Amino acid sequence: MVFGMEKLPLSVAIITLNEEGNLSRALKSVAFASQVVVVDSGSRDRTIEIAQEAGCEIYERKWPGGFGAQKQFALDQCRQQWILLLDADECIPPETADRIREICLAPVGEVVGYRFPRKNFFQGRWIRHAGWWPDRVLRLFRKGKGRMTLATVHEAVWVEGKVVDLPTPIEHYTESDLSRIVEKINRYSSLGAEEALREGRTSTEMGAFFRAAAAFFHNYFLRLGFLDGYPGLTLAVTDAVNKFFKYAKLSQMARKKNA
Repeated sequence: MVFGMEKLPLSVAIITLNEEGNLSRALKSVAFASQVVVVDSGSRDRTIEIAQEAGCEIYERKWPGGFGAQKQFALDQCRQQWILLLDADECIPPETADRIREICLAPVGEVVGYRFPRKNFFQGRWIRHAGWWPDRVLRLFRKGKGRMTLATVHEAVWVEGKVVDLPTPIEHYTESDLSRIVEKINRYSSLGAEEALREGRTSTEMGAFFRAAAAFFHNYFLRLGFLDGYPGLTLAVTDAVNKFFKYAKLSQMARKKNA
Protein backbone atom coordinates (compact mmCIF):
# COMPACT_ATOMS: atom_id res chain seq x y z
CA MET A 1 0.00 0.00 0.00
CA VAL A 2 1.07 3.62 -0.46
CA PHE A 3 1.91 5.18 2.90
CA GLY A 4 0.54 8.62 3.66
CA MET A 5 -2.52 8.18 1.46
CA GLU A 6 -5.92 8.65 3.11
CA LYS A 7 -7.49 5.25 3.59
CA LEU A 8 -11.16 4.72 2.87
CA PRO A 9 -13.58 2.59 4.91
CA LEU A 10 -13.21 -0.01 2.17
CA SER A 11 -12.10 -3.64 2.06
CA VAL A 12 -10.84 -5.15 -1.20
CA ALA A 13 -11.16 -8.91 -1.71
CA ILE A 14 -8.98 -10.75 -4.25
CA ILE A 15 -8.45 -14.48 -4.83
CA THR A 16 -5.22 -15.62 -6.46
CA LEU A 17 -3.38 -18.52 -8.03
CA ASN A 18 -0.05 -17.80 -9.74
CA GLU A 19 -0.85 -14.15 -10.43
CA GLU A 20 2.61 -12.57 -10.18
CA GLY A 21 2.16 -11.00 -13.62
CA ASN A 22 -1.04 -9.19 -12.63
CA LEU A 23 -1.24 -8.69 -8.88
CA SER A 24 1.04 -5.66 -8.50
CA ARG A 25 -1.07 -3.65 -10.94
CA ALA A 26 -4.27 -4.57 -9.13
CA LEU A 27 -2.89 -3.73 -5.68
CA LYS A 28 -1.42 -0.38 -6.73
CA SER A 29 -4.81 0.62 -8.12
CA VAL A 30 -6.55 0.09 -4.74
CA ALA A 31 -3.90 1.66 -2.48
CA PHE A 32 -6.67 3.85 -1.01
CA ALA A 33 -8.38 0.88 0.71
CA SER A 34 -8.02 0.36 4.47
CA GLN A 35 -7.94 -3.41 4.09
CA VAL A 36 -6.92 -5.67 1.20
CA VAL A 37 -7.64 -9.39 1.59
CA VAL A 38 -5.80 -11.86 -0.64
CA VAL A 39 -6.91 -15.51 -0.55
CA ASP A 40 -4.41 -17.76 -2.33
CA SER A 41 -5.01 -21.37 -3.33
CA GLY A 42 -1.43 -22.60 -3.72
CA SER A 43 0.58 -20.21 -5.89
CA ARG A 44 4.04 -21.43 -6.91
CA ASP A 45 5.29 -18.06 -8.16
CA ARG A 46 5.85 -14.69 -6.38
CA THR A 47 2.14 -14.01 -5.76
CA ILE A 48 2.38 -14.35 -1.97
CA GLU A 49 5.57 -12.30 -1.81
CA ILE A 50 3.98 -9.48 -3.83
CA ALA A 51 0.94 -9.47 -1.54
CA GLN A 52 3.17 -9.40 1.56
CA GLU A 53 5.21 -6.48 0.22
CA ALA A 54 1.97 -4.57 -0.38
CA GLY A 55 0.78 -5.09 3.21
CA CYS A 56 -2.19 -7.28 2.37
CA GLU A 57 -3.92 -9.69 4.74
CA ILE A 58 -3.08 -13.07 3.25
CA TYR A 59 -5.00 -16.30 3.69
CA GLU A 60 -3.72 -19.52 2.16
CA ARG A 61 -6.70 -21.76 1.53
CA LYS A 62 -7.05 -24.99 -0.40
CA TRP A 63 -9.17 -24.63 -3.54
CA PRO A 64 -12.75 -25.52 -2.50
CA GLY A 65 -13.79 -26.66 -5.97
CA GLY A 66 -15.37 -23.45 -7.23
CA PHE A 67 -14.84 -19.71 -7.62
CA GLY A 68 -18.00 -18.73 -5.75
CA ALA A 69 -17.01 -20.48 -2.52
CA GLN A 70 -13.45 -19.14 -2.61
CA LYS A 71 -14.57 -15.57 -3.19
CA GLN A 72 -17.18 -15.83 -0.44
CA PHE A 73 -14.42 -16.86 1.97
CA ALA A 74 -12.52 -13.72 0.95
CA LEU A 75 -15.61 -11.56 1.52
CA ASP A 76 -16.06 -13.10 4.97
CA GLN A 77 -12.66 -11.73 6.00
CA CYS A 78 -13.58 -8.14 5.09
CA ARG A 79 -14.23 -5.73 7.97
CA GLN A 80 -14.81 -2.30 6.44
CA GLN A 81 -18.13 -0.58 5.72
CA TRP A 82 -17.77 -1.08 1.95
CA ILE A 83 -16.39 -4.09 0.03
CA LEU A 84 -14.85 -4.08 -3.44
CA LEU A 85 -14.45 -7.47 -5.13
CA LEU A 86 -11.61 -7.46 -7.63
CA ASP A 87 -9.97 -10.13 -9.76
CA ALA A 88 -6.18 -10.24 -9.80
CA ASP A 89 -6.09 -9.37 -13.51
CA GLU A 90 -8.29 -6.30 -13.02
CA CYS A 91 -7.51 -2.80 -11.80
CA ILE A 92 -9.25 0.42 -10.85
CA PRO A 93 -8.39 3.42 -13.09
CA PRO A 94 -8.04 6.86 -11.45
CA GLU A 95 -11.47 8.18 -12.50
CA THR A 96 -13.14 5.10 -10.98
CA ALA A 97 -11.05 5.43 -7.83
CA ASP A 98 -12.36 8.99 -7.44
CA ARG A 99 -15.95 7.76 -7.74
CA ILE A 100 -15.36 4.99 -5.20
CA ARG A 101 -13.88 7.55 -2.82
CA GLU A 102 -17.03 9.71 -3.12
CA ILE A 103 -19.25 6.71 -2.41
CA CYS A 104 -17.28 5.50 0.61
CA LEU A 105 -17.13 8.95 2.23
CA ALA A 106 -20.76 9.91 1.57
CA PRO A 107 -23.46 9.52 4.23
CA VAL A 108 -25.14 6.11 4.23
CA GLY A 109 -28.06 6.12 1.81
CA GLU A 110 -30.46 3.67 0.22
CA VAL A 111 -28.03 2.40 -2.43
CA VAL A 112 -26.20 -0.73 -1.26
CA GLY A 113 -24.45 -1.86 -4.46
CA TYR A 114 -22.82 -0.50 -7.60
CA ARG A 115 -22.20 -1.99 -11.03
CA PHE A 116 -19.27 -0.98 -13.22
CA PRO A 117 -18.80 -1.33 -16.96
CA ARG A 118 -15.73 -3.48 -17.54
CA LYS A 119 -13.14 -2.62 -20.20
CA ASN A 120 -11.66 -5.92 -21.33
CA PHE A 121 -8.21 -5.81 -22.92
CA PHE A 122 -6.91 -8.75 -24.94
CA GLN A 123 -3.56 -8.88 -26.74
CA GLY A 124 -3.21 -5.14 -26.21
CA ARG A 125 -6.61 -4.21 -27.64
CA TRP A 126 -9.75 -2.96 -25.92
CA ILE A 127 -12.42 -5.45 -27.02
CA ARG A 128 -15.67 -3.62 -27.75
CA HIS A 129 -17.85 -6.23 -29.47
CA ALA A 130 -19.25 -9.75 -29.00
CA GLY A 131 -20.64 -8.80 -25.59
CA TRP A 132 -17.29 -7.69 -24.17
CA TRP A 133 -18.42 -4.10 -23.68
CA PRO A 134 -19.87 -2.70 -21.47
CA ASP A 135 -19.89 -6.10 -19.67
CA ARG A 136 -21.37 -4.69 -16.45
CA VAL A 137 -20.31 -6.32 -13.18
CA LEU A 138 -21.53 -5.70 -9.62
CA ARG A 139 -18.41 -5.34 -7.51
CA LEU A 140 -18.88 -2.59 -4.89
CA PHE A 141 -21.38 -3.12 -2.09
CA ARG A 142 -22.04 -2.37 1.55
CA LYS A 143 -20.81 -4.97 4.03
CA GLY A 144 -23.58 -7.33 5.07
CA LYS A 145 -25.65 -6.63 1.96
CA GLY A 146 -23.92 -8.81 -0.61
CA ARG A 147 -22.94 -12.46 -1.02
CA MET A 148 -21.47 -14.60 -3.77
CA THR A 149 -23.55 -17.05 -5.70
CA LEU A 150 -21.89 -20.40 -5.10
CA ALA A 151 -21.60 -21.33 -8.77
CA THR A 152 -18.45 -23.24 -9.66
CA VAL A 153 -17.83 -20.88 -12.57
CA HIS A 154 -19.54 -17.69 -13.75
CA GLU A 155 -20.10 -16.71 -10.13
CA ALA A 156 -21.55 -13.30 -9.32
CA VAL A 157 -22.37 -11.02 -6.39
CA TRP A 158 -25.96 -11.06 -5.21
CA VAL A 159 -27.00 -7.91 -3.35
CA GLU A 160 -30.06 -7.31 -1.19
CA GLY A 161 -31.20 -3.75 -1.88
CA LYS A 162 -30.91 -0.97 -4.43
CA VAL A 163 -28.14 -1.22 -7.04
CA VAL A 164 -26.93 1.63 -9.28
CA ASP A 165 -24.95 1.53 -12.54
CA LEU A 166 -21.84 3.73 -12.62
CA PRO A 167 -20.30 5.21 -15.79
CA THR A 168 -16.66 4.75 -14.73
CA PRO A 169 -15.07 1.38 -15.60
CA ILE A 170 -13.06 -1.43 -14.13
CA GLU A 171 -10.20 -2.48 -16.41
CA HIS A 172 -9.67 -6.19 -17.09
CA TYR A 173 -6.46 -7.48 -18.70
CA THR A 174 -7.57 -10.93 -19.73
CA GLU A 175 -4.99 -13.64 -20.40
CA SER A 176 -3.34 -13.12 -23.80
CA ASP A 177 -0.72 -15.88 -23.84
CA LEU A 178 -2.11 -18.69 -25.99
CA SER A 179 -0.44 -21.47 -24.00
CA ARG A 180 -2.01 -20.23 -20.76
CA ILE A 181 -5.35 -19.74 -22.52
CA VAL A 182 -5.33 -23.44 -23.42
CA GLU A 183 -4.66 -24.31 -19.76
CA LYS A 184 -7.49 -22.01 -18.70
CA ILE A 185 -9.89 -23.59 -21.20
CA ASN A 186 -9.08 -27.02 -19.82
CA ARG A 187 -9.71 -25.89 -16.24
CA TYR A 188 -12.86 -23.89 -16.89
CA SER A 189 -14.42 -26.49 -19.19
CA SER A 190 -13.92 -29.17 -16.53
CA LEU A 191 -15.49 -27.00 -13.82
CA GLY A 192 -18.38 -26.13 -16.12
CA ALA A 193 -18.96 -29.77 -17.04
CA GLU A 194 -18.95 -30.84 -13.39
CA GLU A 195 -21.49 -28.14 -12.54
CA ALA A 196 -23.71 -29.12 -15.48
CA LEU A 197 -23.56 -32.77 -14.41
CA ARG A 198 -24.68 -31.87 -10.88
CA GLU A 199 -27.60 -29.97 -12.41
CA GLY A 200 -28.66 -33.10 -14.31
CA ARG A 201 -27.86 -31.75 -17.75
CA THR A 202 -26.76 -34.01 -20.61
CA SER A 203 -24.87 -33.72 -23.87
CA THR A 204 -23.22 -35.68 -26.66
CA GLU A 205 -20.01 -35.09 -28.58
CA MET A 206 -22.03 -34.10 -31.64
CA GLY A 207 -24.10 -31.76 -29.50
CA ALA A 208 -20.88 -30.26 -28.18
CA PHE A 209 -19.71 -29.63 -31.75
CA PHE A 210 -22.92 -27.84 -32.73
CA ARG A 211 -22.85 -25.73 -29.55
CA ALA A 212 -19.29 -24.69 -30.36
CA ALA A 213 -20.10 -23.85 -33.96
CA ALA A 214 -23.14 -21.82 -32.91
CA ALA A 215 -21.07 -19.93 -30.30
CA PHE A 216 -18.46 -18.98 -32.89
CA PHE A 217 -21.04 -17.81 -35.43
CA HIS A 218 -22.95 -15.85 -32.79
CA ASN A 219 -19.91 -14.08 -31.35
CA TYR A 220 -17.88 -13.48 -34.49
CA PHE A 221 -20.64 -12.56 -36.93
CA LEU A 222 -23.91 -11.70 -35.19
CA ARG A 223 -22.24 -9.86 -32.29
CA LEU A 224 -19.64 -8.26 -34.61
CA GLY A 225 -16.56 -9.82 -33.07
CA PHE A 226 -14.81 -9.49 -36.44
CA LEU A 227 -14.64 -5.73 -35.85
CA ASP A 228 -12.07 -6.38 -33.11
CA GLY A 229 -9.55 -7.72 -35.62
CA TYR A 230 -7.35 -10.73 -34.95
CA PRO A 231 -7.93 -10.52 -31.17
CA GLY A 232 -11.67 -10.75 -31.87
CA LEU A 233 -11.11 -13.85 -34.00
CA THR A 234 -8.98 -15.47 -31.31
CA LEU A 235 -11.59 -14.79 -28.65
CA ALA A 236 -14.40 -16.21 -30.80
CA VAL A 237 -12.36 -19.36 -31.44
CA THR A 238 -11.34 -19.83 -27.79
CA ASP A 239 -14.92 -19.39 -26.59
CA ALA A 240 -16.08 -21.99 -29.12
CA VAL A 241 -13.33 -24.41 -28.07
CA ASN A 242 -14.28 -23.92 -24.43
CA LYS A 243 -17.92 -24.69 -25.27
CA PHE A 244 -16.93 -27.84 -27.15
CA PHE A 245 -14.79 -29.26 -24.36
CA LYS A 246 -17.28 -28.35 -21.66
CA TYR A 247 -20.08 -30.34 -23.28
CA ALA A 248 -17.83 -33.12 -24.59
CA LYS A 249 -16.52 -33.58 -21.05
CA LEU A 250 -20.09 -33.52 -19.75
CA SER A 251 -20.95 -36.38 -22.13
CA GLN A 252 -17.94 -38.35 -20.96
CA MET A 253 -18.68 -37.73 -17.29
CA ALA A 254 -22.31 -38.80 -17.72
CA ARG A 255 -21.26 -42.07 -19.37
CA LYS A 256 -18.85 -42.85 -16.54
CA LYS A 257 -21.51 -42.03 -13.96
CA ASN A 258 -24.05 -44.31 -15.59
CA ALA A 259 -21.63 -47.15 -16.35
